[in-house]
Amino acid sequence: MAIVDTSIVIFSYWFAYYVRTDFGKSSYLLEEQALWTYMIWPVLMNLLSILGFQLNKSLWMFISVDEALRVGAAVFVGNIVWWFVILSFKTPWYVRSLPVIAGMIQLLLMLAIRLIYRIIRQDSSQRHKSHRAVILGAGTSGVTAMKEISYSNHYDTRIIGFIDKNKKKVKKRLAGVVVLGTDEDMPRIVEQYNIDTAYIAIKNISKEDLKAMIERCRQLNLRTRIVSFELQDNANERASVRNVNINDLLGRGELHLNSEEIGGYLTGKTVMVTGAGGSIGSELVRQIMQFTPKRLVLLDIYENNMYDLQQEINIDRRHGIDQTVTDVVCLIGSVRDKERVDEIMKKYHPNVVFHAAAHKHVPLVESSPLEAIKNNVLGTKNVIECCIMNYVDKFVMISTDKAVRTTNVMGATKRMCELVVEGYKNNGVTKLCAVRFGNVLGSNGSVIPLFEKQIETGGPVTVTDPNIIRYFMTIPEAAQLVLQAGSYAKTGEIFILDMGKPVKIVDLARNLIQLSGLIPDEDIKIEFTGLRPGEKLYEELLVDPKNSKKTANNLIFVAEPEDISMNEVNQKISALTDLVEKGDADNQKIIRIITAK
Repeated sequence: MAIVDTSIVIFSYWFAYYVRTDFGKSSYLLEEQALWTYMIWPVLMNLLSILGFQLNKSLWMFISVDEALRVGAAVFVGNIVWWFVILSFKTPWYVRSLPVIAGMIQLLLMLAIRLIYRIIRQDSSQRHKSHRAVILGAGTSGVTAMKEISYSNHYDTRIIGFIDKNKKKVKKRLAGVVVLGTDEDMPRIVEQYNIDTAYIAIKNISKEDLKAMIERCRQLNLRTRIVSFELQDNANERASVRNVNINDLLGRGELHLNSEEIGGYLTGKTVMVTGAGGSIGSELVRQIMQFTPKRLVLLDIYENNMYDLQQEINIDRRHGIDQTVTDVVCLIGSVRDKERVDEIMKKYHPNVVFHAAAHKHVPLVESSPLEAIKNNVLGTKNVIECCIMNYVDKFVMISTDKAVRTTNVMGATKRMCELVVEGYKNNGVTKLCAVRFGNVLGSNGSVIPLFEKQIETGGPVTVTDPNIIRYFMTIPEAAQLVLQAGSYAKTGEIFILDMGKPVKIVDLARNLIQLSGLIPDEDIKIEFTGLRPGEKLYEELLVDPKNSKKTANNLIFVAEPEDISMNEVNQKISALTDLVEKGDADNQKIIRIITAK
């Protein structure tokens, strides 16, 4: 690069000589021999300036205004020094205007060669890209995304144009790329320009608008990508591209929470979370940290999850993402071990306990039902009794929609946990409640990561039944609503989260395949494997207006309290304990014991 720029310097001075001498007709102004004799000096001064401004280290593919300014500065410095030398020595054979003319020619050539190189490289790289794309959003974020996608070899798409809802931008050019039309013109643009990919590059877009845009792209059979933005150290924005995830399709946007009510029972208090390393438990920890409790006691039997969560908290604190006021204590232990739970509570005196520890995978629990009794039922009983013994103010248990008219052991054991909460509700010390919700997107063992992995490996995508439906909620949504529900607890309530509309699992699979740029049943097969043991075709409607009441939050309902005595609860627990002691792993017997009136 330095050699090319130096060659331009030599040519510029030679050409400037001919311009100044009227192409050799007025050679008396400057002898050509003197031009070449003293050429070493302007070359040397320009070379030093080029190296000083590090033009030799720049990438011509990415020439920009900043690069052009540096080129201009290097040319100015290199030639002004030589100009001052000429003035100082007052040489009659070397006219003073020559460095000025040469400098202008040099600047034009150095910028031109860089720009031409960039255009050729960019056009060459674009021609090799097999997919044609539009960018949805013709703002500064769209331009940032366009540059990232166009210049990088990581993307297999050629940007054809922008689409924007603002009609005034249509036919305008942004960084050389035209705005082809508005959102309403998308079908015509896709067909006219043979578009197969769309990048959504709109910063601060609402969940509702994003979902609508994704659905529009899906209807047009476009591969859809989301462009997100982050600030770098130099305050410039950097674009990164990701696939559409299920949160984009099903997330319900910002939740309206009463932070004062939540902070009222968490801020400055000691909070304990069991099962803290799991999907819900770890998100509860992240959300609780925002309310600055005095101490956060985290308990989990699985040390790897606990270690990962501990490192995440430490890293976030080092980077200023999390506050450092809360004392975070990470412990290993099982809720099955009542002495261990009691020991922890005696030492740290929690004010609030969130109980998220549980075996939750339906097929696995069907194979090991007695373990679910030990962990889910007896573990919950242990934690509640320890809360009462240690004067804990509030206990909040995570339940599931599978506890409603259950057909599997996992749901039955969680239903039994709700009954334990009801049985102990009049203890006079600890306010108890349970929060019931459906499937959580992206949680450990959920269907979404499985589908994504199956698509990534070329399929097939396996669905148990073409008619199976489920309710879904994102992990942050569930955790936030659990915290809000906890603020409403008086004692014995079962709070029910509104999960919205149910989703057909096969439609979910097709959406994910299409948004990956593939065709369902052609590129990726969908296979139906049959319902698994204990699996229901339809989940029960969670919010029944006849049997539930609204709370201050329109996404949280409270069920009518169960009419069950502590004596009845103890009888059920005793019967389940007998099964465990005898090793009687009869799933139907377990379900009958729990659901019998």
